[in-house]
Formats: sequence, structure tokens, C-alpha cells
Amino acid sequence: MAKRLDVLEEKFLKTVKENNLIKENDVIVVGVSGGPDSIALLWCLNKFKENLKYKIVCAHINHLIREDSTDDEKFVENVCENLKIPFYKKRENIIDLSKKLKKGTEETGRIVRYNFFDEVLKKEGANKIAIAHNKNDNAETILLNLTRGSGLTGLEGIQPIESNKYIRPFIDISRKEIEAYCDKYNLNPRIDSTNKENIYNRNIIRNEVLPILRQINPNVEEALSRISKIVKEENDFVNSYTEKVYKATSQISVGGISFELKDFNNESKTIKQKLVLYTINELVGNTRNVEKTNVDDIIKLAENNVGNKFMELNKKIKIFIKNKKIFFTIIN
Repeated sequence: MAKRLDVLEEKFLKTVKENNLIKENDVIVVGVSGGPDSIALLWCLNKFKENLKYKIVCAHINHLIREDSTDDEKFVENVCENLKIPFYKKRENIIDLSKKLKKGTEETGRIVRYNFFDEVLKKEGANKIAIAHNKNDNAETILLNLTRGSGLTGLEGIQPIESNKYIRPFIDISRKEIEAYCDKYNLNPRIDSTNKENIYNRNIIRNEVLPILRQINPNVEEALSRISKIVKEENDFVNSYTEKVYKATSQISVGGISFELKDFNNESKTIKQKLVLYTINELVGNTRNVEKTNVDDIIKLAENNVGNKFMELNKKIKIFIKNKKIFFTIIN
């Protein structure tokens, strides 16, 4: 009789299957800090690699923030040596770099990590990067985005797969289940002492806000996970509809995209907002630094329907009304 899988392993395989996270012959870079989440993920991915027919390599970043960070590095290296997993490491002084870049240490650390993961991905000819985000991380992210006043996209939280490259097989698994798994298999992960210090907004959410919310709903992480899935489904529908509207009504010329004002103004405000962002992304490849107020101003410009009126966005894009059309053009 086959040995029953651990609850965590069952959830891992379910998430992988339902979201098509791993395919045969995938080569996966696993980001491993040495903490419970990433060590459990590495262990779990290693356990099923023969059965699911994929390859894994490990990537570790030493942020040089804590005095014991080099111990974390050595610990992960030893785990990989014992499991015969290819190991890549990099040291980067995140505090010094964050000052140089004039960014927060969290943001700088994230940039360095993901850049390094991409480096390893290219070296190994890999096609996926596995991140150990779990259900608790997702809940914290949704609450953080909520406090920042984000739109529905922010309420999607952390999704199981992003850009067909970043996969999160633990996204439906709680931190408690991960810690129990580490105990069961004596994985002895490293513990980051800074997780208990409320010096970062995420730690305040984790250590103070969520415990209070659990008094109202003991399963608040599960509730937020459901919200994440519902919002993602609805956003996918709206985005799909926006793409159809764009393809049906846009007129593309050299250096610009235009719409008949009548067609544009007949759409609901939500679709017009999405259409503006979609068009800007098609024009310049991204929507960075485009604020909601910018989008609303463009919609008002179209609604006023006055010729020879225009606005400039981030010194890159000019939007103007002419001949009963709204034009989006690149500023040369």
C-alpha cells in the first residue's frame, strides 16, 4: 500500500496541477533564503522531481544585513550538497545599495533577488523560477495593498503564476503547515530574527494587524485567499473585454493610436480606464508612473469633446482631440 502523502505535499501537488505550474522537462530555479518556507519548498520540489520529470537548481542571496547571514548561506549550501542540487550564491550589501539607489531596503532586496534569479535562469537554461510565497504572505500583501488604496489589481494579491515564469507552489499552504512540515522532516530551517521586529510595514501587518483580525475570523488568511481568487477571475474578465474593445475600435498609425470619440465615450468608466492603460502599454510598453488622476484626466478630455485640446503624460505621451477622435502619440 502506497504511503499517504503529507497534507502539505497534497496541497503542493494540487496547486501545481490546477494552475499548470510545472511541465515535463521544466528547469526550475528555486529561490532559497534558508527560512522555513523556502527550505520546505526546496525539499518538496526535490521529492517530486523524478515523478514529475523536471530539474531544479538553487539560488541564494546573502543580503549581508544580519550578522548571521553567512551562516544562512552555508546552511543552504550544505542542504543542496546533501541533496545533490546545483547551488548558486551571491553576496550583496543591500543596505549600502539601497542608499545608493535611494530605495528602501525591502525594495532593493527584491530587485537584487529577482535579478540574480534571472541570471541563474539564463546560466542553467531554465524556464521557471519558484518562489516560496505562502497563504500568509498573500494575506499580508492584500492588506498592505488595501492600506495603500490600491485598485482591484492590488487585491489580487500574490498569484500562483506570474509572467509564465514565476511559480508559487506554496501559495495555498499556511505558514503553520510549513512549520509543521519542517518539524516532521527535521529540516531545521534558519530563523530570521528581523521578522519579529516591526521595522517594516509587512511585519506590522504580520505581527500586529493579522492577530487582531483573527479575533474576528480565525480563518482570516483563508478568507483573504478567497478574495484574491475572486478578484483575479473578475479582473481577467474585464481585461479580456478591454482587449476585445481595443482590437475592435483602435486605429493604429505610425507613432500613434486613436479611437473615434463616440466609440470611446460610449464605454463604461471602468472600461475607459482600462482602455487608457491598455493603450499606453501598447504605445510605450509599460504604464509605470501613470496615476489614476492621469487616467481620469484623459477620460475628461474625451468627454469634453473640444478640438485642439491636449495633455502630456510623463513627457512621453501626448493625448489630444482632433476630428472627433482621441489620439495617443509618442512625444519625439
